[in-house]
Amino acid sequence: MKIWIDIVNAPHVRFFKSIISYLENEGEEVFITARRFGDVHRLLDLFNINYNLVGWHGVSLEEKLIRSTQRAYELSQIISREKPDVAVSKHSIELPRITYGLKIPSVYILDNEHAIAANKLTLPLCERVILPAVIKPESVVRCGADPDYLLPYNGTSELTHLVDFQYNPHIFEDLKLDLKKKKTILMRPEPSLASYLDADCRTTVLSPIVEALEDQANILVIPRFREQQQIFEDDDQITLIKPPVDTFSLMKACDLVIGAGGTMNREAALLGTPVISCYPGKLLSVDAYYIQKGLMKRSTHPDEIVDMAKELLSDHHKPQELSNDDLFSIIIDNIYEAANK
Repeated sequence: MKIWIDIVNAPHVRFFKSIISYLENEGEEVFITARRFGDVHRLLDLFNINYNLVGWHGVSLEEKLIRSTQRAYELSQIISREKPDVAVSKHSIELPRITYGLKIPSVYILDNEHAIAANKLTLPLCERVILPAVIKPESVVRCGADPDYLLPYNGTSELTHLVDFQYNPHIFEDLKLDLKKKKTILMRPEPSLASYLDADCRTTVLSPIVEALEDQANILVIPRFREQQQIFEDDDQITLIKPPVDTFSLMKACDLVIGAGGTMNREAALLGTPVISCYPGKLLSVDAYYIQKGLMKRSTHPDEIVDMAKELLSDHHKPQELSNDDLFSIIIDNIYEAANK
């Protein structure tokens, strides 16, 4: 069997890593395409995953439309030649259009109900949509999803990221970090180029938080884009981490994670590290789930975040566990079911 997987964002590399390994070990042929965006290709190289780079991500609305149209055209030619038996993606804009047009069975994974534009372009064409149970069905049905095609599970998509994770307790030494203070905070700026977030990558909500905490702890920042790196590079109190790195071991080794995005916050929570979300957009259902379970705190007010950070750094944090479904098996089972339908 040949399976096509389209990877369009850096967190999706972790998401699909164990799935790809399992399918290949089962003797299946896995054909991977990826978009030029952020650190996608670097992470694929880091994990020794073979892939085909196709297309780019745009910045402005006009550029996003043109890039996506070009990518769909290029992919349609490639996939017509490859003839996969089934296709899988997580929030890929182009894959559902191509699988629908070429009548290829597909499996679509979703975890962001607020990505309205992307969901409207994809969900009407998807025949199997795997999504967290905490996302209300009506939020995706109004974007065109068929309610009969929704496959909810307990938990979040980050569950697959940890399937084969092995902690490196020497991550600080391996990265040659000069840590002078007892406590260490890892920070991640907002996803400024995402269509669902109206933000400018030349600024970040983290700036006043960094300024208030850099005397309290070592501050590590993983910028997403060059513009975000430039915000912090003149501050000798901050250590900039250049991807790709073993972010899981890094998050587990740190005393606190403060993130203006989503995926790394949820990964850190599952690893047992205290997390504060300062995501400036509308709260996602998956983040509300983590907050409700006591695995994450959230605020968009710098002073409040600083107070939360000081409290978490002084407390003895006890990791909590979630009751989750086996998302990995759900995805694998649906790939085979879709292919054999």
